[in-house]
Amino acid sequence: MPRVGSNEELRARLLWLTVFRAVANTLSLGAVAVRLAFDLPEEPSRAEAWGFGIIAVIFAATLAYSVRLRNGEVGRKDAWAQVILDVVFASGIVWLTGWGESPFIITYSLAIIGAALLLQIRGALIVAGLSGAAFSSIVYFAHVSSSRTSLGSALLPLERLSFILISNGIAFVLVAALAGYLSRQLASAGGRLVEREEDLRQLFKLHRQILAAMPSGLLTADGEGRVSFVNPTAETILGRNDLLGRDLGESLPGVDTLGRQANRRELRVTTPMGVRVLGLSVTALAGDEGSSLIVFQDLTELRRLEGELRKADQLAALGRMAAQLAHEIRNPLAAMRGSAQMLGNDPEASPRMERLTRILMRESDRLSRLVEDVLRFSKPNTPNRRSVDLGELARETLEMLREDTLAHGLQLELSVESVLVDVDPDQLRQVLLNLLRNAFQAAEPDGTVRLTVARTVDAASLKVWDSGPGIDAAVRARLFEPFFTTKQGGTGLGLATAHAMIHSHGGVLDVRSSPGEGTEFEVRLQLNASARITPVPSAA
Repeated sequence: MPRVGSNEELRARLLWLTVFRAVANTLSLGAVAVRLAFDLPEEPSRAEAWGFGIIAVIFAATLAYSVRLRNGEVGRKDAWAQVILDVVFASGIVWLTGWGESPFIITYSLAIIGAALLLQIRGALIVAGLSGAAFSSIVYFAHVSSSRTSLGSALLPLERLSFILISNGIAFVLVAALAGYLSRQLASAGGRLVEREEDLRQLFKLHRQILAAMPSGLLTADGEGRVSFVNPTAETILGRNDLLGRDLGESLPGVDTLGRQANRRELRVTTPMGVRVLGLSVTALAGDEGSSLIVFQDLTELRRLEGELRKADQLAALGRMAAQLAHEIRNPLAAMRGSAQMLGNDPEASPRMERLTRILMRESDRLSRLVEDVLRFSKPNTPNRRSVDLGELARETLEMLREDTLAHGLQLELSVESVLVDVDPDQLRQVLLNLLRNAFQAAEPDGTVRLTVARTVDAASLKVWDSGPGIDAAVRARLFEPFFTTKQGGTGLGLATAHAMIHSHGGVLDVRSSPGEGTEFEVRLQLNASARITPVPSAA
């Protein structure tokens, strides 16, 4: 909106006054024509001809002036030209319609009011003086020249003429003062209104910025249960940008069961990006019955981290207990194996005893390996970190396993980037061997195993995917628990140990699987401080 007192506002006022003058000119000229039609001599006088000529010129000037206002710059000179033109027009009308007793003397007042709107009180007083001078000149010229009006009325007595001049002069000044005061008040009120509008505009802009920057999603729904407002965060969390106008129950399934005065609740919602855990609150909006405000946050990652923390605590407690048991078992087991070996080496031992001692030694060795696995899980060695190219390590490990009997008949795919990480290469290779061999076993005959290394925004990502039948949710939830296994003869410590090793590196080992879509294990590790990505040609 134009600032009060600016050229834009002056242009707007001039345009409106130009339109008003054109209408007023037309009406006034029509009134003059009607009046003169009843008392027009056969040959109009020179003064009357000049009067009509002046009105015609004013019409043409008004048209040209309006074109200038629309296309050119305007200023106070244009405003003065406008009001002087109004005084000239008023003088022409008064000259044609009876000068001293013309019913159109009021047109001078219109010119003065226009001056007040354009030039404030000072300009109005000046135009009032000009109007008084123009009116007095018309009366004086008509009187001294002994001319008669167009209506044929006699000249006025001097007393009557003096009264008309004085009363109209006073009226012009009073109109100027009143119009100037009102114009100043109008300008002041307009200025305050513009300031309030600007404040409201800034407040609305701030409101939009706050809603856009909120880390929480925000939705409002009307009385019919349709989404009436949604902020960008809500669209990001829910993975949709078409929420506006949709049914609230469709946008947030289950929220309608919480009521409109629900305190902090959690709600699991299926989105295009998967299941999300939302912490939300619902509040009834005042002024619109049935409307509600829903504020929510995405707690999915937080709940996942809490689950990881609980699992880590459980594994730590179980590891301590397993370590104590392993230490207690190790010494008696060694004594038992030694005794069995001595019995097996006795020359007087019968064939049956030799066979039993071999079984005893074999099972003792198996238990010993299990004890070593338990100790490795319960207390993994502190990583001996150094800068390692994760892509190159993955490539070497896969090449090493190509001749493994489990890999026969499988299609092995490799897509790696050179990403530097600070890790213990021996421990990370052990983790990768475990993941790859599990993938070989899970992949169906003629299946596919894919190994990928890439750099994300803030981490290095290593993924092992197999085309197997997938893992159901119940088994997936227990994959990293020690001693849990679905393999015949497995110990259930491989993935648990891998999880512990990655955790000791400050990384994350996660799994995603859907029946019929395969299984993907992902290791995320912190980047080396000087990590750089250099594409490495892929090899199948």
